[in-house]
Amino acid sequence: MAQQENTKHNSSKHNKKHGTTPHGPTLRRTLRREAPSTVGLLVDKQDFAAMRRYRTFPFDDHTVYLHQVEGLLKALAAQGMHTTIALFDPEDYAEFCAESGLDADTGASRSRFTAEIASAGATVAYTGQRLTDVIPLLVSRAVRQATWEYATLLLADLGACADCGQDIGRAAFDRASHLLMRLLETAGPGAHHLVCSTPTENDQLLAVLHTHRDTTGPARLDTSEGAEFATVLAVAIALESPGGVVLRTSAPDSPDRVHGWRLAHGTLAPLTAGEVFNAYCTDAETGEPVSPESGVEYSAGFDIGADPAERHH
Repeated sequence: MAQQENTKHNSSKHNKKHGTTPHGPTLRRTLRREAPSTVGLLVDKQDFAAMRRYRTFPFDDHTVYLHQVEGLLKALAAQGMHTTIALFDPEDYAEFCAESGLDADTGASRSRFTAEIASAGATVAYTGQRLTDVIPLLVSRAVRQATWEYATLLLADLGACADCGQDIGRAAFDRASHLLMRLLETAGPGAHHLVCSTPTENDQLLAVLHTHRDTTGPARLDTSEGAEFATVLAVAIALESPGGVVLRTSAPDSPDRVHGWRLAHGTLAPLTAGEVFNAYCTDAETGEPVSPESGVEYSAGFDIGADPAERHH
């Protein structure tokens, strides 16, 4: 027994001297579980078809591809690994490779691009959910991010006010943030779903915000959602475009309530109950009437108690 213990002691000294341990493979597996993984996902058939022009892209059927991706995600989850799913856009990939001087027809380039988009693009953490549930969420986040980036660029390009020198985009964002906070404070308790929309020269901007407020304390909201909502609202304020805000509130044992406002002179002007009904019950694309929901009250917008802001021209 003493000799065995001495042999173990000498072996331990030898392992430490040479930088190894008896449990090296186990430690590497542990490290592997702690190293995050990222999977770039081609969500639709058009993007999948665009990638098929690369000789090294190994798939020729989108359904099979999605099945294999889901199998990979499940295998990684079974190993206890944190996995992030990122939206893989073939056009962005081609631009990335051209700008970086990479050969686009290699798996290494696809892997590098996936790592890049995961650090700055829209992603979803995989927790075992079905891929059919992941895809809509991933697309929604990508649209949100693109909207926020475009709205931010619009505000940045407005420059300074010729009269006072104040940055117009910053002033509009501050104003929008103030209006949002006043709206949430006045809305009271409940689960709130807000939508802000405004037209621009090239697109119709849309932002969505979900919050919840108890009977005591302020409303709880996601910071990024709040910033995106305020940015779109700021565009409407800065450009003096016909923007609007709709608030839907849900509370236990009571019907959902819908309120609405229009942007006017830098503030939110309440709509009448009839205007809210017409806005909510009209198809935005066709203009055709839509049946009202049962158990929903269409109410006038309430006064949020904010003074009109000074406008910049």
